[in-house]
Amino acid sequence: EDRGNIVLKLNPKLSPIKIAIFPLVNKPGIIKKAKGIQDQLKKEYAVFYDKSGSIGRRYARQDEIGTPICLTVDFDSLKEKDVTLRDRDSTSQIRVKIDKLKEINRKRLQIMEKSS
Repeated sequence: EDRGNIVLKLNPKLSPIKIAIFPLVNKPGIIKKAKGIQDQLKKEYAVFYDKSGSIGRRYARQDEIGTPICLTVDFDSLKEKDVTLRDRDSTSQIRVKIDKLKEINRKRLQIMEKSS
């Protein structure tokens, strides 16, 4: 599917950033939750935190540099303890429980590595 933007479909092993984390809005609760997820994941993955610009622009910037997974923290994340996970190659989005992120990211990255 042509989204009209550049997508660098790097094998995740070669991607300089594995996971990007986006707070949907600049509200203290959402920022705190997003920073907590960053702290949790940075022990295992190269993560990038981005709060500038529209969510579409943030996705586009990460697509251009080949980041395979983007996580968006929104108001529902505070209530439901989940985030939106967006896959670079398919642009599909799913809700994922925060406490399952390490496991799900590991599986998704392995699948993407095999299909590249």
